Amino acid sequence: KIPSIKKDVYDVTGAGDTVIAVAILGLVSGLSIVESAILSTIAAGIEVSKFGVASVKPEELREEFSKHFEILNEQMEIFK
Repeated sequence: KIPSIKKDVYDVTGAGDTVIAVAILGLVSGLSIVESAILSTIAAGIEVSKFGVASVKPEELREEFSKHFEILNEQMEIFK
């Protein structure tokens, strides 16, 4: 179970597509399944904070990951 970071949700349209796309991108880039799941959960959190179907920009993903690095690092350690 990968917990998400609390966000204001405006529209869940496209969140599933975002999860799948980012998880696959992570896996083919060499991330573990856990790392890919955490990254895709972050991406989905960004997507649902926007109205309608929205893309997640790489810089948004980097910023969100950096902002919550400590928590995310702890999550990755739990699954090792």
